[in-house]
Amino acid sequence: MRIIPAIDLIEGKCIRLSKGDYNTKKVYNENPLEVAKAFEDQGVEYLHVVDLDGAKSKHIVNHKILAKISQQTNLKIDFGGGLKSDEDLKIAFDSGANQVTIGSIAANQPDLFLKWFEEYGADKIILGADCRKRKIATNGWLESSELDVKDFIQAYVDKGINYVICTDIAKDGMLEGAANALYEELLQEMDFKLIASGGVTTLQDIEALKGIGCEGVIIGKAIYEGRIDLGRALAIAK
Repeated sequence: MRIIPAIDLIEGKCIRLSKGDYNTKKVYNENPLEVAKAFEDQGVEYLHVVDLDGAKSKHIVNHKILAKISQQTNLKIDFGGGLKSDEDLKIAFDSGANQVTIGSIAANQPDLFLKWFEEYGADKIILGADCRKRKIATNGWLESSELDVKDFIQAYVDKGINYVICTDIAKDGMLEGAANALYEELLQEMDFKLIASGGVTTLQDIEALKGIGCEGVIIGKAIYEGRIDLGRALAIAK
């Protein structure tokens, strides 16, 4: 299982939110490159970068930081937030993203999402399935839909999607554990690579997600708050 630390960006700074609420913003470091290098020094290979400014403004914003991290580290980066157009995707990949995470477009413009999926392939496009009370949320979690998370993922797994990041918004940033029951349900009924995100707080959480069969786990606030030692997390995952 892959351990994937998260860097969330607002105004070029490394921040975390609680339950996706922009009013709960807490700045952890004003230099995201410094954070990324520290992760790499601890043995991390993968990084999840979210452009929260982009998610809110509905176009890519923090691509220069993505470029800086990709040029000055060897981290494999998946990038999401504000990817709404062909140009946004081109900028993200040109800036060094290995993969991009697409959620809002997959929910609201499935034909465009499938076009990108066909163009870039299953190893480059991650489906973002962010949900609140099982209903898919979009545009930086500021908008809700009536799409059930399982039905949403199933429709794209049937189309050949390989990677899915699934976040239970109620768990995100709360340091109260992950949505294990939801992940177990999804993996029992479908075959895809599930990346767990939201609420991962302890090494026991990581062990449980590995046992469920998650392919990766994204960790944010628990690292920044000193709840999880990255070295031990990596050892458990391997």
